[in-house]
Amino acid sequence: MEGKGESCIPIVSHQFLMKETNTVVRLRLSRGGRHKRPFYRIVAADSRMPRDGRYIEILGTYDPLKTPAAVSIKQERMIEWLKRGAQPSVTVHHLLHRAGVLKQLKDATAKV
Repeated sequence: MEGKGESCIPIVSHQFLMKETNTVVRLRLSRGGRHKRPFYRIVAADSRMPRDGRYIEILGTYDPLKTPAAVSIKQERMIEWLKRGAQPSVTVHHLLHRAGVLKQLKDATAKV
């Protein structure tokens, strides 16, 4: 029975409040440009965000319409994200491989 000034507060398990959410940072492409003229930014984004949604940092650009395709990457920042455990998408993985960033990462981790 409730008296004056008392309220019914539901009891919540402390495990629910202490639950950690493991978010994965993905290195992926975010599309820009107009209809049939794609231009992509390589971004670090939370895996739960949509393709063109909120991102953490812009790490480079990719223009597939140029011959050959133009790729510019901030290599130092990209290596830092990869060292922290960011997971590249398949397409970004191929771009990093062609740009030589993955080889730099392998050499940098071998030195340490």
